[in-house]
Amino acid sequence: MLTIARQERLLLLPVLGAILAMLFEHQLVEAGRLVALLAAGGLIVLIVIASMRVAHQAEVLAVKVGDPYGTMILTLSAVLVEVIILAIMMNNQESPTLVRDTIYAAVMLDINGILGLAALLGGIKHGEQPYNDDSGKTYSVMILTAMGISMVVPEFVPVDKWHYYSAFTIVAMIALYTLFLRMQVGQHSYFFSYAYPRRERTGAGPHEQEEESSTTAAVAIILFGVILIGVLAETMSALLNHGLEGSGAPPALMAIVVAAISAAPEIMTAMRAALRNRMQAVVNIALGASLSTVILTVPVMEAIALYTGQPFVMAMTPTQTVMVGITLIAAAINLNDGETNAIEGMTHFILFATFIMLTAIGL
Repeated sequence: MLTIARQERLLLLPVLGAILAMLFEHQLVEAGRLVALLAAGGLIVLIVIASMRVAHQAEVLAVKVGDPYGTMILTLSAVLVEVIILAIMMNNQESPTLVRDTIYAAVMLDINGILGLAALLGGIKHGEQPYNDDSGKTYSVMILTAMGISMVVPEFVPVDKWHYYSAFTIVAMIALYTLFLRMQVGQHSYFFSYAYPRRERTGAGPHEQEEESSTTAAVAIILFGVILIGVLAETMSALLNHGLEGSGAPPALMAIVVAAISAAPEIMTAMRAALRNRMQAVVNIALGASLSTVILTVPVMEAIALYTGQPFVMAMTPTQTVMVGITLIAAAINLNDGETNAIEGMTHFILFATFIMLTAIGL
């Protein structure tokens, strides 16, 4: 127990931050917009710290169960954090496009940001990096289908019929994910793994063995971390809304904040994997996170919309649709031969830079 407490001492910072935030939230709001923004920035840092500890424990579980189960645990933990933050921020502001913009931002960040940067850095260091091309093809077609159903077709659904299509979307996403999950952990699990010529141990040293916690402790820390993130996100959302009010900040900034917080642990994990020449893990993390974000976030949020009777704007803008289309076409071409390189990584990273630029100018 003392060993686990020593390992997770970083969680003391978010715990202390949550206590102070709850005690002094009103004073921070009344102190002005600049103070509110600085406090919100500090809370975002604390949320990232907490989410990285959650991801670390998810990695502990992932190592125990192995791929593809391990990657699934990592992506699901990230999506859980994202859904919690998203739900809390929606409760603090009336933005009918926040769900759509967050999912869009997450896909751009995961595929173009994480996969692009990882393939770029890994390609510079190792040249061509192999992986199982079945995984790239499967993820790409699932993402295309899920986003098409939930974020393109709604543009053509009559306003008075939204609840029917919303209910259909929930069923469709659950059906897609159920089949995908069965395939990922069942008879087609080999799609998402790669037999490297020489297995390099990533945690064989005595120090890393000492740090490994039990399954029960890992699950407990993950649950505690998720609750802590929820508490921090509640105050962070209120402070950020107050600080940005009337500032002229891009409307999608809040969505990028949510996507970036949930993706922070994945970024570190993917970069380490790429630099160790383990591109299969990068593909599973980047594309798996994108798919999980769409296919799990959509039904949860659509269920909330049906319950409250207030629909969200899920149809992407023309700019968003074009960016997603280019991204998925590029991914389908780049992930078709079982090897990535720096050029392919650079194409996706430039698309990510384009996404940031378009967001900055309000598109």
